[in-house]
Amino acid sequence: MPRPRVASLSRYLLYGQFSTGGCLRAQTRTIPITIPRIVRTSQCRAAHVDAASSHLENAPSPIHVPLRKQLNDEAKKLKASGKKKKKKNINNQVVDGWELTVGIEIHAQLNTAKKLFSPATTSFNDEPNSHVAYFDLATPGSQPIFQKETLIPALRAALALDCNIQNISRFDRKHYFHWDQPSGYQITQYYEPFARDGKITLQPRDGIAAEDGDGISVGIKQIQMEQDTAKTMAQPDNVHWVDFNRTGVPLIEIITLPDIHHPATAAALVRKVQVLLNAVDACVFGMEAGGLRADVNVSVRRSNDPSAPLGQRTEIKNLSSLKAVEDAIIAERDRQIAVLESGGTIASETRGWSIGSTETRRLRGKEGEVDYRYMPDPDLAPVIIGDDLVNHLRERMGELPDAEIEELIERFGLSTKDAQSLVALDRGKRVEYFWNVVDLLAKRFGANANSPQYLSGYQLAANWSLHELDRLTSARIEDDALDLGLTEDGQCDRVPVRYLADILFYLHQRKITTKIAKELLWAVFRRRVPEDYPTIDAVINEENLWFNELDEEEYVELARTVVEGQDDVVKQFVDYKQYPQGKLMFLVGRMIKLGAEERIDPKEAERVMKQVLEEVVATKKRQS
Repeated sequence: MPRPRVASLSRYLLYGQFSTGGCLRAQTRTIPITIPRIVRTSQCRAAHVDAASSHLENAPSPIHVPLRKQLNDEAKKLKASGKKKKKKNINNQVVDGWELTVGIEIHAQLNTAKKLFSPATTSFNDEPNSHVAYFDLATPGSQPIFQKETLIPALRAALALDCNIQNISRFDRKHYFHWDQPSGYQITQYYEPFARDGKITLQPRDGIAAEDGDGISVGIKQIQMEQDTAKTMAQPDNVHWVDFNRTGVPLIEIITLPDIHHPATAAALVRKVQVLLNAVDACVFGMEAGGLRADVNVSVRRSNDPSAPLGQRTEIKNLSSLKAVEDAIIAERDRQIAVLESGGTIASETRGWSIGSTETRRLRGKEGEVDYRYMPDPDLAPVIIGDDLVNHLRERMGELPDAEIEELIERFGLSTKDAQSLVALDRGKRVEYFWNVVDLLAKRFGANANSPQYLSGYQLAANWSLHELDRLTSARIEDDALDLGLTEDGQCDRVPVRYLADILFYLHQRKITTKIAKELLWAVFRRRVPEDYPTIDAVINEENLWFNELDEEEYVELARTVVEGQDDVVKQFVDYKQYPQGKLMFLVGRMIKLGAEERIDPKEAERVMKQVLEEVVATKKRQS
């Protein structure tokens, strides 16, 4: 059967008309890029595709506005209007006399190459309407074909969240009509999801509210697979452009139990879920890139009667940042309390939230199960998941973030913040890079690599992997060399593991200074190593960069020279209430400036200067 003409597809999609007789066979190939790049609709979906195409040609490309600028612009508008945003205070987690209850639904885009029910490739920022299959447009005669490979990342996510995998799950149709859903229903797993009864444990280091003490366990009711909708882009004059690339992209919806009672804890849970999904390679992007979004259900009730039923809940849709999650919950909690205290009632409704807002806004009345008319999808067979597959994935999932953070803290003495950052950065690639550096350092340290004397060397590796690598891509930006090129196995194109290990080994052994070490790192990043110099040793030898440190007598002589004539400074070290550390460092700085900087270790200079000052002060006291 010949492929239907573009004009026929346009009449069907925009007007519900299809003039060709007969039915289309189920197609397994995707529609080539012959449909209009952008489909333009109004409220009644009655606009001509040619007008849309011409409109697109003349329209400028949408400009990405960073989140920070959006927040600043909103703050300026509030200031100009005379309204002030409520200041965050330490008590915003609780309201006396009231109990907040929150449940969260998290939608995460799965890391798959194909859509959920069609072979079209998944797309994030590609040309609009360039990855669309017949089924994605609900073309008559097309059938959903479950892409089995999409199940793998979904199972990894469920295992990371400690869920029970269901051997049999089924797909349902959730009916509603909107231009972003050509078929008039969304395929989901409402009645029989593939995973149930999970939990996620939050600790103080995850950023929970202080009121939650040493930790909280939040139950996960279920995780279900479902298809995403098309992307709608609002334009002036009540015009909307629709990109069907996103239609049918596989999602998981994670539904928690209403176990959360503080806004900060809700944001911490979303952050923790994002970290877990990244760790097991289940999610494509985080909230900052649109790959994960959250809906929160908020209700309040009087705290003097814990046995009373929960209050009427409202849902806040499509929160796209952690700050939005916390701020929206606080605003909705305060609104509901104000309504109830004034004698009103809370309506069951869906509400929205905008960046920089101080209050939520009503979107529509809340749909219930009856309104959506859930029904089993007759075109899709049950999904059978074998225990052997589940066990295979569980055994190969590796160490989860909590266990890895604990190991970094206990084994290397890292701070909680540094350990968390190392695990979370670059979707786990940064911590793999760190472990590779540690392995090479251990070989350089030899048989006693695990002895306490080398602990500071491993801490250097953590500090440099976390902070110094970041500085390479944020400072001295003179060209497009901004990407470190980290890989899944912890290798790095711009700063190979072996070079950083060599630099840190010599730095730890005090054979080079910190300043020289940073210059060597910069040379590696700029590819001068190995292009101009084959190894780190070659750079140090040819440029004479070895650290020829002053001996003890030279340090003492230099310190005494600096102290001479600094009577006003020295006086401050006599009978002080608080040790004048700033003045000490002033004198150390003069040591470095007066002496041979390349031969001075600042820490050693500080030690010697402190010793010399004690001698000078003791002499002055004896003389007086």
